[in-house]
Amino acid sequence: MRQAITAAFKLSTKSNFVPFWLVVTSLIPASFGEMFTSVTDVQQAVSVEKHLLSSLKTYIDDETIRLNNILRFYSKVSSLHKKVYSNPTTATANPLVAFTLIKRLQSEWPNVVYSNEAEENIQALRDAYENQERVLPKFEDLQGAAKGLMRLQDVYNLQVKGLVNGYFQKVTNGNTEDIYLPAVSVHFSADDCFLMGKVAYQLEDHYHSVQWLEEAARLFRREGGGWIPENEATLEDALDYLAFSHFKTGNVFHALSLSKELLLYNPWNRRVLQNVEKYEKLLVSSPPTDVQALRRPSTTYLRTRDTYEWLCQTQGTQPNHFEDPKLFCDYFAKGSPGLLLQPVKREVVSLQPYVVLYHDFITHAEARSIRDSAQPGMKRSLVASGENQATAEYRISKSAWLKDTSHPVVRKLDFRIAALTGLKVQPPYAEHLQVVNYGIGGHYEPHFDHATSASSPLYKLKTGNRVATFMIYLSPVEAGGSTAFIYANFSVPVVENAALFWWNLHKNGQGNGDTLHAGCPVLVGNKWVANKWVHEYGQEFQRRCSTDPSE
Repeated sequence: MRQAITAAFKLSTKSNFVPFWLVVTSLIPASFGEMFTSVTDVQQAVSVEKHLLSSLKTYIDDETIRLNNILRFYSKVSSLHKKVYSNPTTATANPLVAFTLIKRLQSEWPNVVYSNEAEENIQALRDAYENQERVLPKFEDLQGAAKGLMRLQDVYNLQVKGLVNGYFQKVTNGNTEDIYLPAVSVHFSADDCFLMGKVAYQLEDHYHSVQWLEEAARLFRREGGGWIPENEATLEDALDYLAFSHFKTGNVFHALSLSKELLLYNPWNRRVLQNVEKYEKLLVSSPPTDVQALRRPSTTYLRTRDTYEWLCQTQGTQPNHFEDPKLFCDYFAKGSPGLLLQPVKREVVSLQPYVVLYHDFITHAEARSIRDSAQPGMKRSLVASGENQATAEYRISKSAWLKDTSHPVVRKLDFRIAALTGLKVQPPYAEHLQVVNYGIGGHYEPHFDHATSASSPLYKLKTGNRVATFMIYLSPVEAGGSTAFIYANFSVPVVENAALFWWNLHKNGQGNGDTLHAGCPVLVGNKWVANKWVHEYGQEFQRRCSTDPSE
């Protein structure tokens, strides 16, 4: 691969500035990995690597035996040359000595030199790797994991240098502040940083590529810049990507400086020499006044980005919202016989939109049963796309659907939801229970649960729109993962075994715009939720209509 990239570089010298990403992406095989979309899948990769580690240990042991045998042969022959052959004339006069010399050169040396043992050992290791290949991460997984980290970096305003050192930190008023201290973490190597930067580079996201490649170059310089077997890159590679990234962000001076540093290692690189010449001409024709600080690009597709990210960062600690005296907690029974015997702890977290958190809605055993039952059927989560459904970057998770007819715990939950809400929650009046597991930096950007278009695939069910959402938290998370209501300006942190309920539609059947909400990226942890979406039809007497648009 490295030779192929080098060859491609040498051929790509016709244009003034050669975008390296065009060369690299053409050499990367297409794949369809989805491990990054589910943290549970990533956890299973640990056992896969354990198998590979065992195979590598076997290879090392076999190679150690082989090399020890070669060393023994070397020691034997060296000893003969020091002792027996110190006087070749005398030594070879002895027919025994002469025979062993001839035999060694004709038989033993070829056996050593042409032995297949090394190939057999490495082939055994390759076979062990290929046996696991079906469950190994694909390039899409590496790219998805890198995007997930960059998403966390942006949403939680994390400092790249802190991430490289295994910390989740941000800078506030010039001071470094810990956002979360994980129980277990790792330091990134220069090559780890390089791969992060390369993914951003290939996406033409130079805001991120500059930051990660700067760290890669810094670490490669500290390590001496040399190549080691498990690495993809060297200091030269990092400088090459970084120089062009700086050029793309408008920092020609830094691009020139890095290109000149690269020429110290590869002085005859025609492409880099061309770029240096062009950078120098640009600086003469348009001298820089002040180097602009690196700025995150604005976005057009997510107009609520600033509010969304602030709500995610505060993780349910918005005092202006939660200090409202109209909000309250109580033990809720609503006249249901089951609830009268065992009321549910209710926390009203918002009145507009009406959002309620039911604490201890599900038991640990029930949550585990739901997760275990869903796991075999988990697939990449879909979103509405016109009249159809498709995967999307703005929703990173896997999901499965559980029927109440095939799972007794789902029947229990349906009964409980119906008792709390007074709604009919079994099909066709509601959808089956959707179980979701979020991926690396897993999130679901601001969206409505109800259909906002007449062509929505929701209407194929012929039961009207989604009138209400009942979302159950099936696991705790260590940090992140809050549910943020964008226009209502508050977020609810993940509360293990609790359930969040809200009305999606006004009583006149129109969508409630204040229910625009998002699943914030999971910073640390494994987030599982279950969604029950209740539809309009069949609820006419459970939730009566009203012409008042405020209801």
